[in-house]
Amino acid sequence: MRHLSTLFFIVVMTALGSCSEAPENNDPVIGIWGQTQAPEDSSAKHMERVEWIFNDAFLGRYHLYQGEELVVQSDFQWEQRGGVYTIQYPGLKKVEDVVKIKESQEGVMLVDLGGSVLAYRE
Repeated sequence: MRHLSTLFFIVVMTALGSCSEAPENNDPVIGIWGQTQAPEDSSAKHMERVEWIFNDAFLGRYHLYQGEELVVQSDFQWEQRGGVYTIQYPGLKKVEDVVKIKESQEGVMLVDLGGSVLAYRE
């Protein structure tokens, strides 16, 4: 019985000792970003709002609202290399976004590589 308790202790200590904490992700993109746009169709009554919620696990949630109605909700993946963020939307027929963070008098925003604003920090 003593051998079993010693073996159990060794197994538990090995398991606990091999656990490591996930590195902390303090990337400045983490948070909520949004953009409100006039509808592309001039006969549409409602404004469109797009929202990205970035988390520290390199994932996030994408929302598209028409007026008050949520019409698209999907997860996305993101990565950052050299200050350039790539946002991929698996499961959606949406082209990935490639953006940078830019600060100006208008606020902090995500801009694509051509300079067009994708979203503003909220």
